[in-house]
Amino acid sequence: MPRTFLLLLCLPLQALSQSGDPARLVETGQASFERNCASCHGTDAGGAGMGPNLIAARRLRAQTAAQIRNFIAKGSPSNGMPAFPLPAPELEALAAFVRSLNTSASEAPMSGSVDAGRAFYLGKGKCDTCHMVRGTGSALGPDLSNVAKELTAGEIRQILGNPAARITPGYRLVTAHLKDGGSVRGFVRGRNSFDTQIQTLDGQFRFLPREEIASVQPERSLMPAVTGTREELRDLAAYLSTLTRDDATPFSPSKPALGAGVSFNRIRNPKPGDWVTYNGNLNGNRYSDLKQINRGNVASLSVKWMFPIDHFGLELTPLVADGVMYISGPNQAMALDALTGRQLWKYARPRTPGLIGDASLGTNRGVCLLGDKVFLSMDNAHLIALNRTTGALVWDQYMPEEAMHYGSTVAPLPVGDDTVIAGVSGGDRGMRGFLAAYKASTGERLWRLWTIPKKGEPGSETWGDKEPVTGGGATWLTGAYDPESKTLYWPTGNPWPDSDDRERPGDNLYSNCILAIDPATGKMKWHFQFTPHDVHDWDATEPPLLVDTLWGGKPRKLLLHADRNGFFYVLDRVDGKLLLAKQFIKNQTWTQGIAADGRPLPPPAVQSPLDCPSDAANWNSAAFSPVSRLMYVLTLEQCKARTRLGDALLPTPQKIVRAIAIDTGRVEWEIPFEGVAVQKAWPGILATAGGAVFFSDPNGTFAAADEKTGKILWRYPTNVLMKASPMTFTAQGKQFIATVAGPNIVCFGLE
Repeated sequence: MPRTFLLLLCLPLQALSQSGDPARLVETGQASFERNCASCHGTDAGGAGMGPNLIAARRLRAQTAAQIRNFIAKGSPSNGMPAFPLPAPELEALAAFVRSLNTSASEAPMSGSVDAGRAFYLGKGKCDTCHMVRGTGSALGPDLSNVAKELTAGEIRQILGNPAARITPGYRLVTAHLKDGGSVRGFVRGRNSFDTQIQTLDGQFRFLPREEIASVQPERSLMPAVTGTREELRDLAAYLSTLTRDDATPFSPSKPALGAGVSFNRIRNPKPGDWVTYNGNLNGNRYSDLKQINRGNVASLSVKWMFPIDHFGLELTPLVADGVMYISGPNQAMALDALTGRQLWKYARPRTPGLIGDASLGTNRGVCLLGDKVFLSMDNAHLIALNRTTGALVWDQYMPEEAMHYGSTVAPLPVGDDTVIAGVSGGDRGMRGFLAAYKASTGERLWRLWTIPKKGEPGSETWGDKEPVTGGGATWLTGAYDPESKTLYWPTGNPWPDSDDRERPGDNLYSNCILAIDPATGKMKWHFQFTPHDVHDWDATEPPLLVDTLWGGKPRKLLLHADRNGFFYVLDRVDGKLLLAKQFIKNQTWTQGIAADGRPLPPPAVQSPLDCPSDAANWNSAAFSPVSRLMYVLTLEQCKARTRLGDALLPTPQKIVRAIAIDTGRVEWEIPFEGVAVQKAWPGILATAGGAVFFSDPNGTFAAADEKTGKILWRYPTNVLMKASPMTFTAQGKQFIATVAGPNIVCFGLE
């Protein structure tokens, strides 16, 4: 027995019980347990034949230390347990130890050196080669970041000596023998009557249908018993008892975790069948080269699976990589088997009370993948990183620095090997907008670009004398990125107050703009403002699409944008020069047109009693096909009537899918939605190499049309509100189309 522990046994029990050190009291009780109880209950208290397991025992969890002490003293002769008339101090210590076996380790006092235990964990114990703590280590075994709340002190002690005593759900090791003679070895992350999901030892997921499996053979835990001196194991247990999510102090990640397959190079050049960014590719075109599903067979599509999220009116776009789908809801993210929709992991935290705006509604447009992490914006403007294999929290960064009406609903965007971009919402309630870049590995902020300048900064002269401290300019829609020119393009929201312009004369930069940004520094290269001095609430938060094509017979880098003000724009994205501005809606009354420099001309001399449009386009995803050279966008025909009481929306709005020729701005075809359009629903569009364009009637029908003619090829009635944008992917060599209907992810495939 180690000398330190012998010294503890030699100390007077009365002195220990009165010392006020609960950890020492528990350790003394452990020594008494080994002398008096281990022969029946086992040295680790896990049961030894004659006595029951005392670890995490429900009957003991509800008892106080005094009740346990009295039970030990009196015994239970009828059940074979003798009385133990020990001295009062020893009974107190023994009861404290037994009680510690049944409370969470974070609440149970454990003696030992936390610093020494951490050194053992990272050094001699080599625990980080299998386990992760707040982003450091490996995803081979269970994440230990919250182990002190998930396990009792007794369970921690027991597992260190006998890992097989408790198998963490999702980490039962098996070898699945396949009928074709192969085998898959790893952890069972999910299993039912029809298939088995296995996480292999390199962090990848395999999804095995029952028909392919010959047998599944269980194996012993990979984790060996931890070897070390008694003091080292005591210190290690003490360190593990401090690991909770409440401790936000991060580790510095030392190496990527298993399954770190989504490199930026892969995002820049996605694998066929993957959908690894919000828009499917960095150029924002929402165009897929997949063509298994095409205009000839699209009528055979049927529902393959659905996955519900407890939130009505989802706006996310799913991502898919390596057969795993990543989805989000309000303050939550999940990983699914893309073939069946079965959940692999889920991360969630409560929604934030007291918010206003879109973030308060639970709006979230999706996650971002990069390396071994999944990135998610939270309703209260936090940006978090999760481990891609386990869903465990790696880091948490609060994006703003001062209290304003900030929220975040954006799907972040990767722009480098270790850089993700995220923005904020709240511009309709008063805040100072910004865009920020973060290190994917640690959460460190790399730069911040304010969309509303302070006094003396470039653009501040466009706000008049009063500094626009809460001038709006939100950045709540995902932008696009050109890796060749290393330029990030991001749209900005309206100025604030929305319609009250008495204290904001001038153009109000950089609201209602496309910003071209150097992603390495956050410096602005150029800007283009669609609606200077906006009083209509015409955010420029409509998608920017990057297209490399011929323009005027010469190769040119273009940016396409259908703005809320009713005009379709083509810009040279190298310098921001306007190449084309063409009205794409029937009714607009606010300007005579757009000048060559991009500024709107004055309104017509004869003023209309109507103010048109209300919102010609919105945040919903547009798509561009390089085959048809058409941009597909959902539009709204609606005007406002000016009254003495203010503007009133006319009661007959109509949503219309329009196909715009990018060379002329002419609308080539359109699909109007009959009936009463849902004012707040703006579902997006997907174009594919199969010649089919997928879109949703906001009232609840998902459909496909011919990309060149607009002829309806297929439709499916979901009969619920549809607000999100479709995407496509492959799993096991088959193409699928996924979209969101109400609270459900719905996946379609061919018969």
